[in-house]
Amino acid sequence: MAYSEKVMDHFNNPRNVGEIENPSGVGTVGNAKCGDIMRMYLDIDENGIIQEAKFKTFGCGAAVATSSMATELVKGKTVQEALQVTNKAVMEALDGLPPVKVHCSLLAEEAIHAALWDYAEKNHLTIEGLEKPVNDISEKEEDPSEEY
Repeated sequence: MAYSEKVMDHFNNPRNVGEIENPSGVGTVGNAKCGDIMRMYLDIDENGIIQEAKFKTFGCGAAVATSSMATELVKGKTVQEALQVTNKAVMEALDGLPPVKVHCSLLAEEAIHAALWDYAEKNHLTIEGLEKPVNDISEKEEDPSEEY
């Protein structure tokens, strides 16, 4: 299985690893099928700008790389812009992922949404276009017959 240089770089030198004390929002999602768990922390200022994003991921190299890239992509963005960071955007930023690892990028997208959801709940906000996240993304996969 071939990984792009960017995936390897984010796996070997992940950005923004760790926790944020008193985060504005934190989201944890997993994938029961592959056992990956990703926790995303966001620090969002009063203008709704993501000042800091950190993650802790338990999983394969692709899961680490996608969470690392996802935190890079949301930093400095508004909450609304962060919602637009899809798994495809994460994959493109990493120069692609092997097909069997695409679900890792879904985990990253869902972790962002879960952290934004937590932020919205804490602040009694409604974020347009944000749906309640799932805890286990294997429930959301497009084709449940596909085994990884």
